[in-house]
Amino acid sequence: MKWFNSVIIIFMPLVPKPIVRIFSKKYVAGDKLDDAVRAVRELNGQHIMATLDVLGESTTDEQETHLYVEEYLRVLQIIEQEKLDCNVSLKPTQLGMLIDKELAFSNIRRIVEEAKKHANFVRIDMEDSNCTTDTIDIYERLRAEFDNVGIVLQAYMRRSVADLTKISRRPANFRLCKGIYIEPREIAYKEPSIVNMNFGFLLEKALQAGSYVGIATHDEKVVWSALRTIDQLGLKPDAYEFQMLFGVDEQLRRILVQAGHRLRVYVPYGKQWYRYVMRRLKENPQIAIYVLKALFKK
Repeated sequence: MKWFNSVIIIFMPLVPKPIVRIFSKKYVAGDKLDDAVRAVRELNGQHIMATLDVLGESTTDEQETHLYVEEYLRVLQIIEQEKLDCNVSLKPTQLGMLIDKELAFSNIRRIVEEAKKHANFVRIDMEDSNCTTDTIDIYERLRAEFDNVGIVLQAYMRRSVADLTKISRRPANFRLCKGIYIEPREIAYKEPSIVNMNFGFLLEKALQAGSYVGIATHDEKVVWSALRTIDQLGLKPDAYEFQMLFGVDEQLRRILVQAGHRLRVYVPYGKQWYRYVMRRLKENPQIAIYVLKALFKK
């Protein structure tokens, strides 16, 4: 199956952009903030929370990082004006990590500070392993100053247990996901069953420590395991939330919400949709099968 995935990766850049666009509409709210606001408003109407993400990553131009900062400040203002149940997520490499760590820290701090004024929250996303240590350091520095900032831990990373112990020294709010970046075996688990078990272990450890966890998964086996842990610990719904990607397994979303669980959907938008989709397809070639189906249907 690996050879087939490799063929898909090679083939994907040849797929006409309009076809990829058709596929992306299900998973990206649109090019503009207005598109994202409409998506969030619809989710809120279904008693679902949201997090808005301005698409863009691996920025190498300092001026461009400042434009992203201004866009996030605009997003925070709109969230308050529209009274949306929504926070924001951002990527360190989008805001200058690849240029200078202190530039990224300064840019992210400005967004967190503005979010604080709006009584809102900022999630710092976790990218590939080259960024992990610096991302945690930026989070720790901000967390010492602000209480409206959170981070992400990836269950497939071997270091995540130690990272969890570190960030849990003070009350933490973090998203727990499996992880999608292609990493070497030395630093990431490759066996899916081990990733699932580590996810459950990290979740239990975090909840026992009093952390608020965004349980980010579409895998119903992992959801079931999380529900078992929640039940065993006797937690109330305000002690955690489930999180899912925009356009993915809407039925499972409804099941969880109807059962009384808090749920948040990650809503990406922006002109960088093609780069975002293509990168995700390369990181997870199995998803590309859906694009191929769309191509043949076309």
